[in-house]
Amino acid sequence: MTTDRSADLIRQGGAGQGNATPFMQSVDALSAEAISAGALLPVEAREVTLESDGLAFMVRHVQALQKKQALPGGPRDPDFNPFLPPEPALTVGPVGAHHVAILNKYPVSHRHLVLARTEFIEQATALELHDFQALAQLLSASGGLGFHNGGTPAGASQRHKHVQWVPAGRNNPSLRMFRPALDPDARELTAFIHLQLPMRHCFVRVRAGEGVDPDISARSMLQGYERSLDTLQMKADASGHLPPANMLVEDGWMLIVPRSKEHFAEISLNALSFGGVLYVRDEGQIDAIREAGPLAVLASVSCPI
Repeated sequence: MTTDRSADLIRQGGAGQGNATPFMQSVDALSAEAISAGALLPVEAREVTLESDGLAFMVRHVQALQKKQALPGGPRDPDFNPFLPPEPALTVGPVGAHHVAILNKYPVSHRHLVLARTEFIEQATALELHDFQALAQLLSASGGLGFHNGGTPAGASQRHKHVQWVPAGRNNPSLRMFRPALDPDARELTAFIHLQLPMRHCFVRVRAGEGVDPDISARSMLQGYERSLDTLQMKADASGHLPPANMLVEDGWMLIVPRSKEHFAEISLNALSFGGVLYVRDEGQIDAIREAGPLAVLASVSCPI
């Protein structure tokens, strides 16, 4: 059980009051300071909605992503590790004993957080209980969506192990568009296949979300993750690396999608694309997604059924 003060600060305010927790207040204060100092890019985006097979996807042109791509010695530099140590102006503080919360320097939303391991572990290795304990602290106190990009083909720009979190919001990724096809009364760890998704994937029922006990939630998410890996027959290789995949978890459901490659038409696609929001660097990329259709785009970077 996590008993450190950072966990207490995350939880204070109670379920349904995520905006009022001391932790989120510190995130907001640090964000304002970092933007003012130029250490954090503000969220500036234009968006369009595209429908695909009855599912509504959002495509967002986020200017921060273009600036991220243009920086020399940036996130694709194998010798560049922004988490050891993290930039002080972006460091929120510890979350449990094994993670530190960092403002994502190139945010796709307000309060976009990285939860990085405090020691180097390969991003392509399987998620562990410690990783889900860190996510559970945020999900239980403030809701939102937790996610993981497992390896470069899954959209990870860093080898240093980390999970990420974005708050709930109208323009933010979530699993809500898939819920009509998922049984809300399903027992914990029940696995589902969504018939509208033309790629290998697995939904699993887990105890996660606002108001759920963080320790119970972390163990449920780990079990759900392992159930999904078994269902999809994903096993680690001799070096301990799993095949590339994305993980998303939010309010009772987890989704795992194995990946075949990172890009469609030079558009990098990560876990958030499977949460209904595709992020692009320029408006020409919006046209490419519109022409192909969002589901076809996602299928092109995933493993076939």
